[in-house]
Amino acid sequence: MLRNQSRCRSASAGLASLSLMLFSLTPAIGQTRPSPGGPPQSSIRQGFLDLPGVRLFYRDSGGTGVPVVFLHAATADSRGWEHQIPIFTSAGYRFIAFDRRGSGQSVIDDRGPQPGSSADDLRALMDHLKIDRFHVVGTGAGGFVALDVALSFPTRLRSVVVACAQGGVQDQEFQDVVARLRSPEFNKLSVDFHELSPSYRAANPEGVRRWLEFERASRVSGRRSGYPPMRSRITYALLETIATPLLFVAGGADLYAPPALMRLVAARVKGSEFVVVPEAGHSAYWEEPEAFNAEVLRFIRRR
Repeated sequence: MLRNQSRCRSASAGLASLSLMLFSLTPAIGQTRPSPGGPPQSSIRQGFLDLPGVRLFYRDSGGTGVPVVFLHAATADSRGWEHQIPIFTSAGYRFIAFDRRGSGQSVIDDRGPQPGSSADDLRALMDHLKIDRFHVVGTGAGGFVALDVALSFPTRLRSVVVACAQGGVQDQEFQDVVARLRSPEFNKLSVDFHELSPSYRAANPEGVRRWLEFERASRVSGRRSGYPPMRSRITYALLETIATPLLFVAGGADLYAPPALMRLVAARVKGSEFVVVPEAGHSAYWEEPEAFNAEVLRFIRRR
């Protein structure tokens, strides 16, 4: 049964007023102040791993901390986690992220077949880094991969966080709900309108500018897709088999994966936890990093 800690912080009114106060006190709420001792993004080690059909680009803070692997959205690559790096490394964790095939600095050799899946690529990267067990945090399309990893390689995981993601559920009942979310005009809207909440777009133009900069940089030759297929065909029945501790994080103003949609997925994962970041859109990790980071740290510290 879903431990619906739908801590929607549903003091939503209270948090809304708190957000307004924070906007007035800081130049940009979308910028988390680094904690003392956390390395800047420039100090993160970067490397490539040669796999069939791709040179996989990754970032790794190194060290002996418990590893947390961050899986980026379709509108970003591993650079987009700049608000998470100092916070998680200062908390003692090892930060790892990679650019999935079809995005960022990973180089696809498209002269031959593209075997495997992003879940397989993640397992190969962990084997390369000699890491046995780790936490996974996926947002947007990265949340699909996080669920795929939970289904495919559960013994490698300490916990899973799925944020602002539909989850790739294939049941027709679920797909009908997704279809109701899309008006004929939806895909004609700008990417920042799709992905970022009205509150964030109104209050943080510099954050929007930087988010769009990462969104553009993440595309490979103008493509947005090119990701390998999922390893698992995700269904309600399969979700019910997940035993790994799992946290769902929804954005209260997310147009792609609103809380009501994500609750349909969360309700199928026994013992999962569910929280809502009020006012955040589809990029809660970027728009409200302080709230996002706090919820993820609260969850993984218990594992």
